Amino acid sequence: MFSATTTEQPGSPAFYASLTQQITALVDGEPDLIANLANISAFLYDQLPNLNWLGFYLSQGDTLVLGPFQGKVACVRIPFAKGVCGAAVTTREIQRIADVHAFPGHIACDSASNSEIVLPIIVGDKVVAVLDIDSPIHDRFSADDEAGLASLLPLLESLNWSQYEPI
Repeated sequence: MFSATTTEQPGSPAFYASLTQQITALVDGEPDLIANLANISAFLYDQLPNLNWLGFYLSQGDTLVLGPFQGKVACVRIPFAKGVCGAAVTTREIQRIADVHAFPGHIACDSASNSEIVLPIIVGDKVVAVLDIDSPIHDRFSADDEAGLASLLPLLESLNWSQYEPI
């Protein structure tokens, strides 16, 4: 049975290195994409402080479709042309937003969210999904958080994405 053992200071490079090691152990030997995304979202939601939502949106045509997540009920479909998640897909860059209410085209799935970070997961030349993380705290995500979360991307990109076949 897996047991989370992160004792490092949240937000520090050592904290994110520990998360990466633990997620690697969590997904080791499990080929199912959805099972891995579900466990990763539960683990990160448990380990990262001051969040109100964390989950994956999977690419389907020109839309992101809700995948495994932790938090309140969420928007099911997000067009690539809308919101912070859509910006992460179209720019293929991490979006770290201090105040989502000031972001043009922000989609308010939960009005309690005040800041957000979205990481595009790119396999080959395609954005296959995004990791979306929301907080009720303004400016919750620092440059250190961005770098630490970005360090998880190679692991996320190495999952069995060939198993996901959008409708």
